[in-house]
Amino acid sequence: MFYTLLQVALGGALGSSARFLVNIGAGRMLGFGFPWGTLIVNIAGSFIMGVLMVFLLERGARSVPFFMSGILGGFTTFSAFSLDAVTLYQRGQAGLAGAYVAGSVVLALAALASGMALARSFA
Repeated sequence: MFYTLLQVALGGALGSSARFLVNIGAGRMLGFGFPWGTLIVNIAGSFIMGVLMVFLLERGARSVPFFMSGILGGFTTFSAFSLDAVTLYQRGQAGLAGAYVAGSVVLALAALASGMALARSFA
C-alpha cells in the first residue's frame, strides 16, 4: 500500500506542475479572458485517460496508480469524471451515465456557490 501511495504522490506532483504550466502558457498565448488552460487540460487529460485505459488498465500494468491517479489526477480530475461517465455508458447504463454527468456538473456548481456563500458569511 505504501508503494502505491508513493506512486500516486509522485505522479500527482508531476501532474499538478504540468497543469500549472499549461494554465500559464495558455493564458499568455491565448489571453486570460477565457479559461483556456482549464479547457485544454480537461480535454487533453480526458484524451490521455482514454489512451492509458487501453494501454495500462486493460493490460493490468502495475504503473496504473502513478499514471492514472497520480499524474492525471494532479493534472485534471476531469479525466476521471470522463472515464467514469464513458464506463457507465459502455456498460449499457446510458441513463445512469447521463444522470452522473448532469448531477456532477449541477451539484459541483451548487457546492461551489454554497462554499462561497458560507465563506463570505464569515469574511
